[in-house]
Amino acid sequence: MSQPAKPSRSNSSTQRLKMRRDIAAAAMELFATKGYEATTVDEIAAAAGVARRTFFRHFRSKEEAIFPDHDDTLERVKAVLDAAPPHEYPLDTVCRGIREVMRMYAAQPAVSVERYRLTREVPTLREREIASVSRYERLFTRYLLGHFDEGAHQDGDDGPLLAEVAASAVVTAHNHVLRRWLRAGAEGDVEGQLDRAFAVVRARFTGVGQPQGPAGLAAVEAGAAGAPAVVTAGGGGSDVLVAVARTDAPLSEVMRTIEKALKKS
Repeated sequence: MSQPAKPSRSNSSTQRLKMRRDIAAAAMELFATKGYEATTVDEIAAAAGVARRTFFRHFRSKEEAIFPDHDDTLERVKAVLDAAPPHEYPLDTVCRGIREVMRMYAAQPAVSVERYRLTREVPTLREREIASVSRYERLFTRYLLGHFDEGAHQDGDDGPLLAEVAASAVVTAHNHVLRRWLRAGAEGDVEGQLDRAFAVVRARFTGVGQPQGPAGLAAVEAGAAGAPAVVTAGGGGSDVLVAVARTDAPLSEVMRTIEKALKKS
């Protein structure tokens, strides 16, 4: 007699996420009607139609219950980073990765707005939200650090600092746009707002994630100051000039910088 087919991993993951969302919906409704402190895990489980032990298979506490998607979203973000093409600028990869978080909120706008309201009212939920955000920040910092040369981790090198600050900037830009969107009732072009926010971050952190030799450092300085930079590399009896500038730098300023570098060489 043939054996029954085992459920596929994707089906199992889908069912797990549906269960987590059902429990979260029950928790949010109870928090809204009874108040967070007055609601118990047993009441949440009963409202969701599951046993207490089932609740704890999915969540460690009641405050964790209104954030059902973060674990799965974190895995999707990791997949974006792991599958990044080798030629892609690392900071762009990080910006693409965090879009998965925005998509998570945008997939259920009404739920996201209500969850935002609850987290503003209940300090415990706000702390849980901050803890969830820090997981993405740590992931992005590790990713950017992985794009520095081994020598970049020596004491006195700014590479690790830049990686951490850049990762924080991407997360902060995302959260700034997300909060504005939620306060507006999840109305408006959130993708367009996100694009503008990421453009600001890229302009300030040009060169982050690139090897921190002279050219990499010049790129960082150019991005931070908004001014073009030139690096001279010698070899084989000739010199090569490498110019680094932001795309919005005036052409006249770029040409003057190159002209000065040529005169010096």
